[in-house]
Amino acid sequence: MVMRTQWETGDALMKPLMQAACLAALLPCAAGAAQAPDYTADGKLIPPNDYREWIFLSSGLDMSYLVLPPNLLRASKFGNVFVNPEAYRVFLKTGAWPDKTMFVAEHRLASGKGSINKFGKFQTDIVAVEIHVKDEARNPGKWAFYAPKGAEPAGKIPETAACYSCHAEHAAVDTIFVQFYPTLLGVAKAKGTLSPAYLKEERSAVATPGAGR
Repeated sequence: MVMRTQWETGDALMKPLMQAACLAALLPCAAGAAQAPDYTADGKLIPPNDYREWIFLSSGLDMSYLVLPPNLLRASKFGNVFVNPEAYRVFLKTGAWPDKTMFVAEHRLASGKGSINKFGKFQTDIVAVEIHVKDEARNPGKWAFYAPKGAEPAGKIPETAACYSCHAEHAAVDTIFVQFYPTLLGVAKAKGTLSPAYLKEERSAVATPGAGR
């Protein structure tokens, strides 16, 4: 019979405990691993299939940057905006969007007819999805737009498209319309990251009666 010393016995017990502790320490890191944009070999963006589990920022009804009311041009729609959690947490701390930020705008038809509803509108079918990605290594302007069809990979919308200049000229923070996300606007104000162009527009709107309505 082999007799183990107290130190040998303790060492034998500690090894599995240390292994378990190391594994437990790794699990949170794995669970919180940053989700980066994923691309095909030819550079198309693979749409994230779990974006509804991301941070929900806001929902707009019939928002349009055109002069005419949008419901005169097309069916009424809701726009739901989600952002990846890693980017959201960085924004809360800094008021800025880090590299690999991903926004998903999900557009759904708005209906007032259904079940027991008598007034107002609710969301129904998806009609379009837009993705706004900050990937500095791939894009000269840091950001890129994509409009995937379902789960199919999507090519980048050309940088000559109006969406790029519109966001660059009117977004409150780094080409993102933070002014439409009430939970984030206050953060940007506190961190001092609101763009000069946005602040100028806001001053102009206050000075001009009825502006922005």
